[in-house]
Amino acid sequence: MSSFLHQRPIQNPFSNAYPVSPRSSSTSQRPISIFSPTGLIILLSLMVILGVFVPWSGMPVATFSNSKKASSSLSKWRDYTLAEAASFVAKNGTLIICAVSQPYLPFLNNWLISITRQKHQEKVLVIAEDYATLYKVNEKWPGHAVLVPPAIDSQTAHKFGSQGFFNFTSRRPQHLLKILELGYNVMYNDVDMVWLRDPFPYLEGNHDVYFTDDMVAVKALNNSHDLPPPGKKGRTYICSCMIFLRPKDGAKLVMKKWIEELQAQPWSKAKKANDQPAFNWALNKTAGLVDLYLLPQAAFPTGGLYFKNQTWVQQTKGMHVIIHNNYITGFEKKIKRFQDYGLWLVDDHALDSPLGRL
Repeated sequence: MSSFLHQRPIQNPFSNAYPVSPRSSSTSQRPISIFSPTGLIILLSLMVILGVFVPWSGMPVATFSNSKKASSSLSKWRDYTLAEAASFVAKNGTLIICAVSQPYLPFLNNWLISITRQKHQEKVLVIAEDYATLYKVNEKWPGHAVLVPPAIDSQTAHKFGSQGFFNFTSRRPQHLLKILELGYNVMYNDVDMVWLRDPFPYLEGNHDVYFTDDMVAVKALNNSHDLPPPGKKGRTYICSCMIFLRPKDGAKLVMKKWIEELQAQPWSKAKKANDQPAFNWALNKTAGLVDLYLLPQAAFPTGGLYFKNQTWVQQTKGMHVIIHNNYITGFEKKIKRFQDYGLWLVDDHALDSPLGRL
């Protein structure tokens, strides 16, 4: 019995083989506090990881998604055809078109405000001559702009007398002919115009081509609607900036002849041509074959008359329909003149335009 009591105690095989002090055991088992130096370091490390890496992990997906949507939208308008655009915009078989490059966007907006006041803006199709204009207009007013390739250099197209300006304006009859061949009535305006009244009631009868005189000489209020006689250069001085055409053989013939005349009289440094002389030659050479109609001067005056003959303006007050800001060059000068006559609408009435503020 005593021998049994004096035997060495049997060691627990699951106990620690090495003795541990009570202090070290207590330390190893106590949880780490976030307010301890170690806890603060871990917390700060987690914040850095979450703040830096998590946002970046999501960005490629969002960026790719947005980029894909933008690319899809641009591709849609790049592939948008004149036939599709005309079908979308035309009302009662009629379109109002203009041709615009990026520098002319403020004038486009001014013109659109005046058209909106006459409730004809939904007929407007903008022929964009560069992709910046195409995307901007369709971003603000989807479907109302189309580009007929090739795009031009917008930085040279606005300089009157330059080859760029010639290339820009010489495309006009091509656009108009295509629209006629699609079967639409079409009115063309330059965007340095302002509508004061609705021009459509003045398109009397069923003539092929309607146009305005670019001469400053005052005509009688009951002046003939026939093509005027040629001037000193052997041709008339009709303005190519306000035209209305019906989809008839006569109108198509004039457009084809206009294209031929432009090809026969290309731009050169010696002869800085524009599209208007070629348009007049086309009218003169087809006059006996086409039903032409000269619009009244009092309703559609040239800028050389409206802005420079205030006596005439007072005598014809209330008769003016579309005012053309021509007989002057330069954006700043045109804007200043419009401002002086209360015709620069963009500053105070931009929200009246389908494009809003640009």
